[in-house]
Amino acid sequence: MSNDLIAGLLGEWAGEVNVFSTLFKSVIAVVFSAVIGAERAKKRHAAGLRTFMLVSLGAVVSGICDAYVIKAFSVSVPFLSAALLVGIAIISCNAILYSSKSQLKGLTTSVCMWVSCVISVALGLGLYTVFVIGAAVLMLTLMLFPNLEGWFKNKSNHFEIHLELNSRNLLREFLETIRAFGLAVNNIEINPAYANTGLGVYSLILTVESNELKKKNHDEIIEALSSLDCVHYIEKIN
Repeated sequence: MSNDLIAGLLGEWAGEVNVFSTLFKSVIAVVFSAVIGAERAKKRHAAGLRTFMLVSLGAVVSGICDAYVIKAFSVSVPFLSAALLVGIAIISCNAILYSSKSQLKGLTTSVCMWVSCVISVALGLGLYTVFVIGAAVLMLTLMLFPNLEGWFKNKSNHFEIHLELNSRNLLREFLETIRAFGLAVNNIEINPAYANTGLGVYSLILTVESNELKKKNHDEIIEALSSLDCVHYIEKIN
């Protein structure tokens, strides 16, 4: 712990377990987790500001306790931090939900919670440099990569749509049209919630087969499909 670069710059107190280092680490962990939690809450994820703050606070305290036990009793394993990481992993897994379309929801937030916990444990153990680098990379990943990920998804040959036809009797006509258009249908699910509306409402998983369509993104394909006479409404399911 004493070999940590940032701890050395801060002073001897930063590498010890004392009131000042405990308060300092706790404040840093809470501020860090507040930034991550605010980013998740802004996108309306279940685990938001307070959840991330509490997880990181618990993680840094467990790291501090392990640092004390290791030094005072010559214990070689940070058992409290290890138990906490397992517990957070279980909580994170339970936070992952499946939508009605069997889509994973909350996976990124759950992994982010676990990574925040790991980073905060490192801080509690006095690894300030590991914490700073890990926190910076995590925040940059959350800020910079969503747009890139969205671009790749939009260029994928597979995507799912929510489709509303003017009548359920028009499904065959729609399928024949899109097959001629260069799209293959992998799966169709009817939405029973619209049974009495007169509309035919479905979720479809499509595959782009036409070389010409592969040059276009999903938004352009959906815009073209929305112009069909049989289509009442259509949108991509993320």
